[in-house]
Amino acid sequence: MAAGAAGGYTGEDASTEGEPTKAMADRPSETDGGAPRLIQPPRKRGLAARLRTYFIAGVVVTAPVGITAWLIWLVVDLFDRAVVPLIPEGYDPADVLGVSVPGIGVVAVLLLVTLIGALVTNFAGRFLVRFGERLLARVPVVRTVYGTLKQIFDAVLAQSANAFREVVLIEYPRHGIWAVAFVTREAPDEVRQAAENDMVGVFLPTTPNPTSGFLLFVPRKDCIPLDMTVEQGVKLVISGGIVGPADAAARGPNADGRDAGRKAHAPHSGEKR
Repeated sequence: MAAGAAGGYTGEDASTEGEPTKAMADRPSETDGGAPRLIQPPRKRGLAARLRTYFIAGVVVTAPVGITAWLIWLVVDLFDRAVVPLIPEGYDPADVLGVSVPGIGVVAVLLLVTLIGALVTNFAGRFLVRFGERLLARVPVVRTVYGTLKQIFDAVLAQSANAFREVVLIEYPRHGIWAVAFVTREAPDEVRQAAENDMVGVFLPTTPNPTSGFLLFVPRKDCIPLDMTVEQGVKLVISGGIVGPADAAARGPNADGRDAGRKAHAPHSGEKR
């Protein structure tokens, strides 16, 4: 008993390891109307909640892959059903292998388009193309459709053309609201002379279909360049703002300087427009 008194405790005060003492139980960690109570550990999630989390995670991972594979299969099957019946008997790989080979139609179309491209790049091919275009220009409806489609494909696919030059912010549809747009060209002389300002043509796409939108001529000083590529800007529009470029910290140490440069181009909030 003397040793116990010298040590500052008695056998009655001792408690087994892992059991809360009376002092711990009386310690008011949180109060509820003045009455002390212990902090309860968080309840574990039930089996149904965990299964729901696993299912959502699986959908997030597998849905993009599955939809992409399904769309590719639809395109391949469409070309195969349209092209394979046109292949002469004996040249179809299915006749040699004994089984149908998916993708033969896609390969045949790629080879045909490449062959046509090789033919129209020489003098004789260019002459035939110009002759065919002159014939189409005499048909009232066909010349309008063909001319529009040719200009679109020339602007989008031609190597010498840069359809979208840069991604910018413009105030649309009213002051204080900003929209993502793409600079397409310098404004024609008629537009610059009529507006008496340095104007640029911008394409304002719609979400989630960026192939439709509006052509606007905006003063160059009212366009704020964005530090993103055209591809990133298109992704931003298609996703409705969900998918976008990394923030300034992830872009690197020079991002702050570029952001300051963009702010310098922004019109003052109090400026009358």
